[in-house]
This record gives sequence, C-alpha cells and structure tokens, in this order.
Amino acid sequence: MPLDIGSEIIVLTVSYLLGSIPFGILVAWLYGLQDPRTTGSGNIGATNILRLGAKEPAILTFFLDGLKGAMAVLFAAYFTPSLTQVATLFVVLGHIFPIWLGFKGGKGVATAFGAILILSWPLAITCLVTWVMVMATTQYSSLAALVSIVLSPLYTALLTGGDYIILCLGLALLIIWTHKHNIKRLIAGKEPKVGKSRSSPPPEI
Repeated sequence: MPLDIGSEIIVLTVSYLLGSIPFGILVAWLYGLQDPRTTGSGNIGATNILRLGAKEPAILTFFLDGLKGAMAVLFAAYFTPSLTQVATLFVVLGHIFPIWLGFKGGKGVATAFGAILILSWPLAITCLVTWVMVMATTQYSSLAALVSIVLSPLYTALLTGGDYIILCLGLALLIIWTHKHNIKRLIAGKEPKVGKSRSSPPPEI
C-alpha cells in the first residue's frame, strides 16, 4: 500500500492506542484481584501483579503486554512497512503513558520485547537470555531489564548489522527513565528482590 500522511497517522495512532490498553488492570479484574495501582509500586506491570500472589495473572499480563507490542509492529508492517520501528516506539509510549489512565502506565519492558520479537527474533531472544541470566544471578527484575535493554544496541549491531541501533537506543532511554526509582534503590541497596517480602515497592516489568 502506498505511503501517505493519512495511513501514517492511522498506524501511529493505532500503535499508541494498542499500547494504552491497561492489561494489568483488566487481568486483575478478571481474576478478582486488587487493582494493581493501589498496591506495591502502583504500577500496572506483571511484577506488580505478581506481588498480589498470583503467578498465572502475572504471566498472562506479561504475555498480553508483549502481544500488543507485536500487534503494533504487524499492523505497521501491513500498512506502512517503513514505520515498523516508529510504531514500536509509539506502542511502548502508549504503555508508559496510557491516555485512559491519566498517562500513568507501566514501564514498557514486556511491550518492547513483543515488538522486537517481530522485528528481529534473534535480537529479542538474545535480550531474553540476558534477562534470564541476570535475573537468575541477582533476583533483581529491574536490573535484569536494565542490563538487557542497555545491551540491546550492541546486540543489534552484532546480529542485524545495526538495523535497529537507533530504535534500541530510544527504547533504552525510555526504559531507563521508567526505572529511575529502581536505579536509585539499586544504588542504595534497597531494591527488593523478586520473591522477597520488603516494605519498599517491588521492581516492575
């Protein structure tokens, strides 16, 4: 389909609106759980759902948040293939700043992963392996996410010849920003580990 301003606006709007779907809240409601915005860090991500003691809803939330990232890229690829990377940024922005929740959403990791999985599955799997290794070693979900996304520009340079370096740098800056409080707690030695009961809020994905 030929490119035009109208189709570009549609693709980016759809990407943002897909990202804005608050699956964490919807899944919590479906399972009869407490609104994740009222507990822990108040974040709508999978880790805060896990804090409610519900592994299945947390996994479902991660899957659905990733799915909307994947759907945004697939939608863009069908209508305007040149906008797949921009659509990735817009779907992640939608997750972080959802219009339905007063622009207070999640941290973007799962949604970014879903989008990258469609763009370059070797890059996505490499980031996932890095996340698992850091998580298994440290039990810090936030640190695992940060290390994975910070290394993603290097990974894409090695795996794709640099096709997604600008995108990965943009995503890294966004996700570092959404994890700014986690970074402060990590530096202060106050970041709670996954599965540990602590008074401070848990890391989010």
